[in-house]
Amino acid sequence: MSRIGGIRHRSWLIATIAFGVLIVAAVAVLVTRLPDPALTSDLAQRQPDAARGAYIAVLGDCAFCHTSPHGQAFAGGLKISTPIGAVYSSNITPDAETGIGRYSLKDFIRAMRFGVRPDGTRLYPAMPYTAYARVTDQDLQDLLAYLQSGVTPVHQVSRATDAPWPLNLRWPLALWDAAFHDPEGFQADASKDAQWNRGAYLVEGLAHCGTCHTPRGVFFQEKDARGTTDLFVSGTRLDDLSPINLRGNEGDGLGRWSADAIATLLKSGRNEHSAVTGSMTDVVRHSTQFMTEQDVAAIAAYLKSLSPAPGKRASFAANDTTIHTILAGTEQSPGGRIYLDSCAACHRLSGSGEFHGIEFRSCLARGRHPERRQSTGNRCRTDRPRHAGLRLALRRHRHCRARDVHPH
Repeated sequence: MSRIGGIRHRSWLIATIAFGVLIVAAVAVLVTRLPDPALTSDLAQRQPDAARGAYIAVLGDCAFCHTSPHGQAFAGGLKISTPIGAVYSSNITPDAETGIGRYSLKDFIRAMRFGVRPDGTRLYPAMPYTAYARVTDQDLQDLLAYLQSGVTPVHQVSRATDAPWPLNLRWPLALWDAAFHDPEGFQADASKDAQWNRGAYLVEGLAHCGTCHTPRGVFFQEKDARGTTDLFVSGTRLDDLSPINLRGNEGDGLGRWSADAIATLLKSGRNEHSAVTGSMTDVVRHSTQFMTEQDVAAIAAYLKSLSPAPGKRASFAANDTTIHTILAGTEQSPGGRIYLDSCAACHRLSGSGEFHGIEFRSCLARGRHPERRQSTGNRCRTDRPRHAGLRLALRRHRHCRARDVHPH
């Protein structure tokens, strides 16, 4: 019996080793395999349109993410905070050595759709290839034509990530891609009209709204990158602020907003409900304000079609208790004092705000906040997490105190 037991033990040991070798071999193949995008003959013969590509770059907000503060356009270096440490955007100017000057169309599509450079290096999903995978080959071809012919070459080596070892190793990203990334292109919904499909294409793809507005899982993957569930663009937390829920919830979503109100915010940075803050300010500054009226309307129509996100969400009900305590001179809370000192002059004691018709684009250029706006029911006050609005207010309070200026 002992001899039979020994044989069985050796058999299990051999089987385990063989299985381990197969796993290692499979991982090695997965990690070293270079995705090979298929290019149709029509695409190869198509003449790219660099002028159209410039607009594609606007839709994708390429200039903002690939330009560092005080840096040269598209030369990279913008710091992007991630759970594993800061990563920095790459140089996408047509410089032959440090940029994408030598990229072929296949190289570019591979990077944009699969997140892999020509040399096989994997890109961190901070670069939203999970969304750009939806973009058509024609749009990518025009975008590459613009980047290689309409952008000034800059010789600037892309900065390495700040992630510590072993988190700075790139090969595990192949496993991440295999588990969470779907490189399939956008599929139009035949049951919807052309405007809705255009809006879906932009939101899910070029505008990559889900990259910031969709909650992420344990491995930093978007819980829905394709817009197939009610988690898509349902709000999340980013950089201590709170990219809002873009779905149809009445409280913290866009349920109370009309399509025109959404379009107005995208074009001007504010509407009767709210005004952009944080990273969204840069999105308006560099991207959405330059979109065509048709594209902005398509995005608005698509967002208005989304069902409410699940679960208990933030809500708002007007209450005049605070204004009565302020008028009575009995408001003693620290929050109330800060509001009186730094907020009430613009937002009024009631929080209802006052319209002053300031052109938002000029405010952006000066780095000032647009118009006097309503704080009661304002999305950045009612959205999750609750400290997001407080952080925003305190940042503004400290900034104005430091400059000794009135906060408006």
